[in-house]
Amino acid sequence: MRGRMEVKLAECLGFCFGVRRAVDTVYEQAKSGKTIYTYGPVVNNEEVVRQLQEMGVGVLESKEELEALESGSVIIRAHGVAAEIYRILEEKGLECIDATCPFVKRIHEIVARESRAGCHIVVIGNAGHPEVEGIVGWSNGGVTVLEGPEDAEKFCPPQGKKLCVVAQTTYNYKKFHYVVEIFEKKGYNTIVANTICNATEERQRAARALAAEADLMIVIGGKHSSNTRKLYDICSQECAQTYYIQTLDDLRLERPKAVRLVGITAGASTPNKLIEEVQNYVRINF
Repeated sequence: MRGRMEVKLAECLGFCFGVRRAVDTVYEQAKSGKTIYTYGPVVNNEEVVRQLQEMGVGVLESKEELEALESGSVIIRAHGVAAEIYRILEEKGLECIDATCPFVKRIHEIVARESRAGCHIVVIGNAGHPEVEGIVGWSNGGVTVLEGPEDAEKFCPPQGKKLCVVAQTTYNYKKFHYVVEIFEKKGYNTIVANTICNATEERQRAARALAAEADLMIVIGGKHSSNTRKLYDICSQECAQTYYIQTLDDLRLERPKAVRLVGITAGASTPNKLIEEVQNYVRINF
């Protein structure tokens, strides 16, 4: 007979404030009867995007698609966009509904202000991620994206330039401070703005703590979600049996005999309903 197994949720998981605000905005606008588009997927969760598309919400995947749009309302997603996108919306006379996360908006303001003051902007984050692309698009001068400590070691700042360092809101807290330490050791003239969202720090700390005591960890989130990938990396360091799933259909596990505690965490774009489905499934079937 198998011993009793416990299923435990991380203390902080799932939708963060900015994502919930953006998703609620899209659902609300979708009921208005207007023609609604989001600039890029509203969040990095394919299930949420699919549900919204079924409600008639279109997704603009590029600047070219936006420029070709003749009418409709465009919602700026939680990740934010470059300043140029606002200019295009204004020039075309399209309604802009801004659901940019306030914490991301703060980074835009810092980058715009410090680049105007002559600083070279350094963004610590994942190059190619929509949030990072948006941040870069608010610089009025030179800007460099560094993905981690290795890039920081190799980085050579423009001669005579002061650096302004910001971070992607979902970046790993420890790695960011390691990069800052590298810059300090090299004697660079820097302004450092810790722009990692508090919810990100809390979610990462809670995931690490739970993974350290769990025999098996399940991390739920979209396959393109940067913050979920970071949660998976953190949990994998603490728990050898860590699994990354996007939906309940991805959960194909048989309970090993030694498992007494299954931990569950989820990225910032994961709806509560999905978390509950996974939790209930594990409790009933493991």
